[in-house]
Parts: sequence; C-alpha cells; structure tokens
Amino acid sequence: MKLVSWNVNGLRACVKKGFLEYFHQVDADIFSIQETKLQEGQIELSIPDYHQYWNYAIKKGYSGTAVFTKIKPIHVTYGLDEEETGDREPEGRILTLEYESFFLVNVYTPNSQRDLARLPFRLDWEDRFFAYIKKLDKLKPVIICGDLNVAHEEIDLKNPKSNKNNSGFTEEERGKMTRMLGTGFTDTFRYFYPDEKERYTWWSYMNKVRERNIGWRIDYFLVSNRLHDFLVSADIDADIHGSDHCPVILELDV
Repeated sequence: MKLVSWNVNGLRACVKKGFLEYFHQVDADIFSIQETKLQEGQIELSIPDYHQYWNYAIKKGYSGTAVFTKIKPIHVTYGLDEEETGDREPEGRILTLEYESFFLVNVYTPNSQRDLARLPFRLDWEDRFFAYIKKLDKLKPVIICGDLNVAHEEIDLKNPKSNKNNSGFTEEERGKMTRMLGTGFTDTFRYFYPDEKERYTWWSYMNKVRERNIGWRIDYFLVSNRLHDFLVSADIDADIHGSDHCPVILELDV
C-alpha cells in the first residue's frame, strides 16, 4: 500500500503547477493533502478511481485538508472527535479515516507564527491532538501524516543554531514531538534513514533558497510502533515542485 502526503499550499494554484500530473504518476492508494485553501464547490478534480473527503476551514482561503483514497473507509471523522465536539473544527485541520486494520489521520498542525503569538494556542492544540491520537491507538494502529510544522532535531533543518526558538523549532514544539515519539510512535523517515542529512520537505519562497537546499523537514508519516514489521519504505519527493512543500511517501505491506 502506497501513501502520499503533500502540503499543497493552495490546491487551485498547485493544480496549475502540475498537481494532477504528479497525482496520477505516483498512483497512491491514499493521497492526503494539507492547506487546500478553498471552500466546497471551488474545485472539481477528475480522479474517478478515488473517494474524496474534504475538511474545509470556515475562514475562506485558509487551511483545510483532504484525502483521496482508492479504498473506501469504514468511517470518516472531521476534526478531533465529531461525536464529542459536535463540529468539524473551524480551521479544517484534521481528517481521520478508519480502515479495517488502522486509522489514517491527516493533519495540518497550526503554525506558531513568526513572533510566536500563536504558540500558546499551538501547544494547547498539541495536547488535545495527542489525547485524541492516544485514544485511537487503543483501538487499532494509527498512521499520522501531514505538515506537523516542527523540525524535530537539528538534523531536520539546514540552520539549527540561527533558528533556535524560532517558530517550528522552539523547545516547546520539539518537546511535543518528542512526547509523541516516546509514547509508541515512529517517525518513519528516520526509521529508515536515522542519520541522513539535508533531506527536507519545506523551503522558503525567498530567492534561491530551494535551489541551495536551505530547508526544513516538517512533513511526516508517523506510525504506531506495532506497524514496524509492515513498513516497506519511506521517501521524500524533493524534486516535485508546485508548492513550497514537497510530497512525502510511505509504503506498507498491509
């Protein structure tokens, strides 16, 4: 089974830059996207072999997630837990698809903002998300994919010293990832490539930054540890443009 995740930073713009060509070429069983930046009815995708699930933000042109899957899920949850909250999360950041042998959670984690003005909101959100994931993991294994908006270790960004305590590399944000990985989850890219450097998934739009590979690895596939025996490969498609992020790929034998 092949899974792909990509923060497209505006799906309508990404479609004009080759999204569908890549989508059909990679031929994923489940393709998750973040930061769709659109509302219902603003785009129609011709992908007839896939079921489509969308979680739109209330705010127009902001956030949003979607999953395109060849395998119809048993159940789809919009937000942290629609049964408990009664809503679909106003920023459209989470989509959970339940399958027979696992949950897939597609997530776009809030950015703390350059001045860290949203860091308290982010940390509270992280706690609620963590509790939600642990609840799911008690039922069956979980696969988390998406833009988690954090470079976990110094190896995960080009300039760790100059970015210390900047948004996406604060001790608090990194600590939340450490907690997740310390309680039964695996960063699949590091599972296969524990020491590989300069493998990034996001680059600033500033001049020549991507060409010089001055990037961050902030897009992930995390899995419950009990899926280790089913992991086949993990990769980063850094040559694929169309967004300031690139796609990440996970293959499992499930």
